[in-house]
This record gives sequence, structure tokens and C-alpha cells, in this order.
Amino acid sequence: MTNRFDENASTWDSREYRVRLAESVSAAIRKEVQLSKQMEILDFGCGTGLVSLSLAGEVASLTGVDNSSGMLAVLMEKAASLNLVNVRSLNLNLGEGDILPGSYDLILSSMTFHHVKDVPSLIRTMYQSIRPGGYLCVADLDPDHGLFHSDNTDIHHFGFERETMMSYFLTVGFKEVRTVTAANLPRVGEDGVEREYSVFLVTGVK
Repeated sequence: MTNRFDENASTWDSREYRVRLAESVSAAIRKEVQLSKQMEILDFGCGTGLVSLSLAGEVASLTGVDNSSGMLAVLMEKAASLNLVNVRSLNLNLGEGDILPGSYDLILSSMTFHHVKDVPSLIRTMYQSIRPGGYLCVADLDPDHGLFHSDNTDIHHFGFERETMMSYFLTVGFKEVRTVTAANLPRVGEDGVEREYSVFLVTGVK
């Protein structure tokens, strides 16, 4: 998966639907979480920072975590161009034993969990890295029958039932678990058919 994302990093932001989706997810996070200049946040599977860079100016620090060095290079280039000095990147692969360092007031992840085989284990790891009173925000696809991606290599979940994702949060100890629709995304597939995909945001408080 890393090589494929490395190869696409330089042109990742050129797809309009990705930019629109990121704007919608960022807006949903702002509604669910009261950001402040004291908050340290982490974006898991940050890619080029389409979601989290728009939040970076409102918080103390942003740590972007991804297993693609190419994506992280673009993230840091964009942060520099925006004069954001509170952004750092970490190249990690939790599936290969890397550890999520530090503790945070908000961990967010957008359109990454469908690439993760063991979602409950990842949520447990994130819970341990969130400070008391902090938040976890996960945005991903409602069930899509495998149609969203043109290539389902490394896709472990064809979307999620919202109740299932919420149950994962509750099982590890998150409180005030809630969900909203973050975006309704029209997209033309490889077959030339336009379909609308919905993206949820689930939020929990430690």
C-alpha cells in the first residue's frame, strides 16, 4: 500500500472530490469538537493533510502520521507554504509494530480505517494515546459494496455500519459516542456510472 500512495502523492490533491470531502470532514469535526489553541492533535493516515492542515492554525500542534513517506513530504511542503510551524510528520506503520508516540487532545482519522484490518485494536491503541477529556474522530464510508474504489487492493472493509463503529468506541471506554453524516459524495466510477457515497463521522470522548 505504501508504494502506491507514494507514487500518487504529488497529484493526490488534484482530484476535486478529495478536496471537497476533506472540507466537509473538517467542517464536521469543528462542529463536534471545540478546538482551542491549547490542543495537541494527531491525524492518523493524514495523507497530504487535506483534512488536518485546515485545523492546524486553530490548535497548538498537529502531528501527521502516515506510512507513506511521499504523502508526508507533500504534507510538510504544504505546511511550509502556509507558514505553519506547529506541524510535524511521523512515518509509522502500526501494523508492523510501530508505536504511536505521545498523548493528544484529539486524534482524528479520515478515510483510513477501511485500509485497517483490525479496527478494534487500532481504536484501543488510540484510546490509550488520548488524554482524559480528549476526543477521537473517525470519518469513513458507510457500506459501499466495494464500489467506491476502482482497485480494492489493500481494502479490508467496504465501508462500515455506523452502529458497529460506535460499538468499537464504546467497548474500549469512550463516552458520549455519537455520529453524524460528514458528507454525501457523488463520484463517477470506472464504469462511468455516478453514485453517491455517504461518509460518517463518529466522535467519542475519553
